[in-house]
Amino acid sequence: MSKKVKGGSQFPSIELPKLGGGRINLGAPEKKTNWKMVVVYRGGHCPMCTRYLKKIGDAKPDFAKLGVDIVATSADNESQALEHFMQLKVNYPVTYGLTVDMMRELGLYISRPLSIGETNHFYSEPGVFIVNDRNEIQILDISNGPFARPEIDVLLSGIDFIRNENYPVRGTFD
Repeated sequence: MSKKVKGGSQFPSIELPKLGGGRINLGAPEKKTNWKMVVVYRGGHCPMCTRYLKKIGDAKPDFAKLGVDIVATSADNESQALEHFMQLKVNYPVTYGLTVDMMRELGLYISRPLSIGETNHFYSEPGVFIVNDRNEIQILDISNGPFARPEIDVLLSGIDFIRNENYPVRGTFD
């Protein structure tokens, strides 16, 4: 069972292989930025994921202006992720191999494939994590299906507001 992830909690240290070689620590920003957006998607079998990931790629310069680096990840294996990446043509890193234990650690909903035609492994439903410069989860959005995801322009304006106004993490009351 997945655990509930709290806003303001530390983003877990999860390192995964990156398409093109090397490894990425999902929550750690690149040297040019100090925040990170981690986009967990269902996998290459999901056309809604493809559209969403392309929209994020289109907005990459806007995220960069706000000091936010982007990485996308899924439970797909390397060949599945590579095939999907060729369709995506995105300009940010994509990792693969997210395990069920990692999905649980991130508090994600986990699904079984409906058929072998969909995919051949368990996969995570969508999640977006905005990780601040203290490695805290500043914003999170977790869905139980492909039909609910944060709008990119709303995320951008929210991050801009948070950073300019030193707005605290919300939703922390137990």
